[in-house]
Amino acid sequence: MSQATHYQTAPEDRIPFSQKLAYGAGALVNNLLASTGNLIVPVLNMGLGMNPALAGLAASLPRLTDAITDPLMGYISDNTKSRWGRRRPYIFAGAIMAGLLLMLLWQLPDNKSESFYFWYFLIVSVFFFLAYTVYATPWVALGYELTPDYHERTRLMGVQNFIGQPVWMIAGYYVYFTQNWFDNMKDGAAALAIIMGVVVIAIGILPAIFLRERFREIAVAEAATQVKQGIWHAVAGFLRGFATTVKFAPFLKLCLATFLIFNGFQLIGAFQIYVLTYYVFDGSIELGSKYTGHALLIGALSTLLIIPFITWLGTKIGKRRALVVAIAVSIIGYGSKWFLYNPAAPWMALLPAPLQAFGLGALFTITPSMIADVVDLDELNTHERREGMYGSIFWWVVKLGLALALAMSGLLLNWTGFDIALEGAQTEQAIVLMRACDAFIPVISSLVAIWAIVSYPITEQRAHEVRQELESRRGTTDQPVTS
Repeated sequence: MSQATHYQTAPEDRIPFSQKLAYGAGALVNNLLASTGNLIVPVLNMGLGMNPALAGLAASLPRLTDAITDPLMGYISDNTKSRWGRRRPYIFAGAIMAGLLLMLLWQLPDNKSESFYFWYFLIVSVFFFLAYTVYATPWVALGYELTPDYHERTRLMGVQNFIGQPVWMIAGYYVYFTQNWFDNMKDGAAALAIIMGVVVIAIGILPAIFLRERFREIAVAEAATQVKQGIWHAVAGFLRGFATTVKFAPFLKLCLATFLIFNGFQLIGAFQIYVLTYYVFDGSIELGSKYTGHALLIGALSTLLIIPFITWLGTKIGKRRALVVAIAVSIIGYGSKWFLYNPAAPWMALLPAPLQAFGLGALFTITPSMIADVVDLDELNTHERREGMYGSIFWWVVKLGLALALAMSGLLLNWTGFDIALEGAQTEQAIVLMRACDAFIPVISSLVAIWAIVSYPITEQRAHEVRQELESRRGTTDQPVTS
């Protein structure tokens, strides 16, 4: 993983801090929409009595539709021609639709059957996640084209990840809020959804208002050399672009690493409240949900400190090395949960959180910057810019990981022998199996992720060479400064 040359960022490649903040507003909204997953299984299971496996299916099945809608939205965004650009109209409209549907999703009527709640949640969720895709896919793609500079991309992603972190400071308290501030979890979830929906709309439209698309004209010019009219050409273009994207080896390595890291975290994220409640606190949902909130808050606060460090480290030792270092630290944090979760000393359950935070803190700072480099290399090979397609498939992998984690968490709970009716009297075998899943699944997945990252081929030197070739072909000369 050698780095031969280090390049300084040219002044014209710097993104004004105000624009970094505007892009970061989208990260706040993206995380807020993603964090709704923290409510689904606990509220449907603990609040409404739904079987955990059924609750997991209700949470995960709508996200499987993203396999179609995410790449399709990426293609639409890449090929849109409007006076407002390829991305901004969808960001604006998507924020409004997603906010309204989030409010509707949790307005569950009283005294209905398990089957009714399952189908209501499932159907409304499909529309909610479609609106989420309309917003998030163009927003992600917009970030890839705000600068062509290798290091400024890392700084941009560091800022947006930093701004998005406050969501995870409060997300762990969602269940505690719904359980203790309202008569029941269902009413609490309904009120919380209204608050979240208003925030999504108000903040989500900011990137569409304040940002501009740097590569819009380049994409239009390159597409103009091969554009034909007709629906069949559009279908063929989508299929060709999708196939090119999913076969590109550097991109596949990033997707694999992201799936393993994020899926491992989310799977035990759903388990954490159960382990704390039924092992550490002997069945107390109040204490279990409170300490889950404390752990996630500490993790989010730690991430705020980690992101600037990882951003700096990535510009000094390279993106791959910085990511590997961060994942290795997170592995130590996950494994330590087996020893530090102790009913005799509940406070020790908070100690792994800062170490775990290194993994996700680095993942969503470094990998988006690496994907922007992948987009450039793809343009060099194909003469097309596909920020939307790459961003949509990458984030579909993230959402697929979340969907599988939600579904598997319910199935794993049943497999361990957990029984909600036993309350604090769970069997010893069930407790041991829940703890083992909680501690060691992310350790194994993260070790495989490190292998994928080490074999990723785009170094700083290679990224610089790709940029030079692209700008020579386009006839532009805004070259970075070499040190």
